[in-house]
Parts: sequence; C-alpha cells; structure tokens
Amino acid sequence: MYLVIAFLTLSFLLSFWMGYRRILRLQHLNQRRVINAVVGALILLTTISAGQWLDLISQDIAAHFTMFLYCLVGGFFFGFAFKMISLKQSARETEYVYRSFWTDAAPNIIAILIIVFGIYRTGILHFGPYTGIGITSGLSLLGFGFLGLTIKIVPEFRDKGILILDQYVSWEKVVAYRWQSENVLLIEYYTPDDKLTDFTTHIPPEDQLQIERLLAKKLKQYHQDKKEMMGQTKDDF
Repeated sequence: MYLVIAFLTLSFLLSFWMGYRRILRLQHLNQRRVINAVVGALILLTTISAGQWLDLISQDIAAHFTMFLYCLVGGFFFGFAFKMISLKQSARETEYVYRSFWTDAAPNIIAILIIVFGIYRTGILHFGPYTGIGITSGLSLLGFGFLGLTIKIVPEFRDKGILILDQYVSWEKVVAYRWQSENVLLIEYYTPDDKLTDFTTHIPPEDQLQIERLLAKKLKQYHQDKKEMMGQTKDDF
C-alpha cells in the first residue's frame, strides 16, 4: 500500500514539473491531435475493461493504473496553473482586458463548478468513504478547474507584456498593430524563436481609444529604450 502511494505521489510530482515547464501548450493543440488523443484514451479504457471482463487484468491492477492516469493529469494541470500564476506576476498588473459575462464571469463559474465537483469526488464534503479512484479523480478535476481560473480566453494587456491564453509576449517582442476590421485588432509580434506572427482580438468601440493609447505608449517606450541601449553600446566602443 505504501509503495503504491509513493509511486502515485512521484507520478503526480513528475507530472507537476512537466506542467510547470509547459511541455505541452494550447498552441500545440489542433483538431488532429485532439482527435488522436481522444481515440487513444478510448482504446486504452476499452482495453482495460476488456481485460477485466476476460479476467486477464485484476480489478486492483486496473484501479491502480486508473489512479496513475488521474495523478498524471492532475499533476500536469496543477503545474500548468502555477506556471500561469508565475507568468501573471512577471507581467505585473493588468492594463486592459476585455470583460463581459461570456469572457470573464461564465468561464470562472464553470471553473468553480469543476473545482466543487472535484472536492465532492474526493469525499471530503460528505466525510467519506475515501477511495483511491475518488481522491485521484477529484485531484484531476481540481487541477483542471484551477487551471481554468488562471487562463483568460481573451488577451490580457499587462504592464510588462501580453498574455494570450497560456502564452506570454513581452512588449519588446511586439512589432506593430492595426485594425483589421471595425472592432478587430491585429497585433504582430515575434515568437521566442524570432518568427514574426500575429493574433487578433475583439475590442468593443467604447474601449478602442483606451487600447490605442496603451499600445502607442508601450511601443514608443520600447523603441525609446532600444535606442538608448544602442547608444550606450556605441559609447562603450
């Protein structure tokens, strides 16, 4: 029993580290990868169920393997969430974010409901019975809900940079911006590997003057700092 707990704890911590390092990001997901992951999970669960039905896999082994998967998922979500909190702290205070019921309140409500259901799954709310499956599945739901609270579905324009879902773009990487349509703003920036890319976001008419002033101020500040750095470099020579 202690060996199983130690193994599950180690799995959770290893997965937490992988989530904190963000070895898998939202930008890596596409339709094909999501479908393959879902199909793979269904095949795995079907294989385990068939093995139990044919008495090839014992119930204990199936339960331990399921708990192992829950620990991996929960640890990854928790690690990712803590990384997002760290990024938000690095980006400092929020300068602008588009707020509405569907972009702010609704996602938070869903995340809180997932967290509450995760706590319920652990058995804490009704004081047991406590099971390995219940506790580990509850932890995975808690991690997913916690992650949902740390990620905004709209860009967050902060003092030191922009948070686009789980991606942090410092103002030094922002190149230019323009209005792609009446209410759609396009921002061009460099990725960490110095590739030029862009993203678009909806800005309501009443907020357009505010975001224009913010972007103009940040781009001007960046270009001024860059000129000063280049001037200091020339003086050193």
